Amino acid sequence: MAVASFRIDTDDQGRRHVRLFGQWSLRAQENNFAKLKKSLSPFFSDPSIHWDLQSVEQLDTAGATMLWIGWGGKLDGRMVLNSEQIATFDMLSQLALPPPVKKSRDWLAPVADWGNLVLAFFDHVRDIIQLIGLLLLEIVYLLRHPRDFPWREFCANIYKSGVTALPVSALLGFMIGVAMSYLMSKQVRTFGADIFIVNILGLSIMRELGPILMAVLIAGRSGSAMTAQIGVMRVTEEIDALATMGISKILRVILPKILGLTFVAPFLVLWTSGWALAGGALSANIQLDINYRFFFDYLPSVVQPVNLTIGLVKGLLFGSVMALVACHFGLRIKPNTESLSINTTNSVVTAITSVILINAWFAIATRGIGI
Repeated sequence: MAVASFRIDTDDQGRRHVRLFGQWSLRAQENNFAKLKKSLSPFFSDPSIHWDLQSVEQLDTAGATMLWIGWGGKLDGRMVLNSEQIATFDMLSQLALPPPVKKSRDWLAPVADWGNLVLAFFDHVRDIIQLIGLLLLEIVYLLRHPRDFPWREFCANIYKSGVTALPVSALLGFMIGVAMSYLMSKQVRTFGADIFIVNILGLSIMRELGPILMAVLIAGRSGSAMTAQIGVMRVTEEIDALATMGISKILRVILPKILGLTFVAPFLVLWTSGWALAGGALSANIQLDINYRFFFDYLPSVVQPVNLTIGLVKGLLFGSVMALVACHFGLRIKPNTESLSINTTNSVVTAITSVILINAWFAIATRGIGI
């Protein structure tokens, strides 16, 4: 098999010809098209050079592409080709993409991007309001027809969102309580205010950390699972099958998830806060030698019960918001896996962001209560 090669000849009129020989294809493993292109580059730039390919044994698209690029993507009278080679270059001309057009800088592009973000935000707000309206209609229907309440789905969501989350929420709360108590004990000991560790832990955990820890954990665990489950039902067309059978997707799929998570969230706040206080008491006993009985007997006298009420109300609100956001993004999933992954991620991020914003508003609104 002849290796690709070329020779420079001069005719009687003094014109130079580049004559190609051998196998200009990938079948000849000895061919180095990068080296050939570099050797031919001076002749590609000379418009007076003629090219003769009649002695080429075989020309595939690899060799033809190298020549086609060197010739500037066009054929003229300087090229001597056979019919098969002409067909190869014609095919390359049809596949060739137009050169990229350099676009001028659009100074309004940032404004357009912000406008698109605002429109997308209001699109989400509209869909959430529509979903809330459909939920209210289904609740009114259930008040008139209580036997149609989806008890099985409701209980299943309580189990999946609440019962199965007990071990990890207990571990998370306990370790956070230990860490907080350990760090704060160093500070209160400096000022001889060891007993105030009970005030700090009780107020911060029952009012803020308990609901927030529960919300972040449930958003990443149960919220993403809800979005993914609804999304898979969309991909497998189970949602469409429910509509075909005349079954309300809101009543059978969405409402049990929202009611289930809303119902179980305050109990998870109590559970997480209890374990966080237990961890704080353990660390306070080790670091400050505060007795466990004294810690829990002194706690109700320094932390007003209204703080526990505020924490439970936060848990109720956080649970409903997280479930609503998860179901909203689940219903927006299109029947493809890319949309499933994107909306599941957006669901978790939006739920955690919403919880933090609501918690900030709640802290401002209740700043004079229980402190």
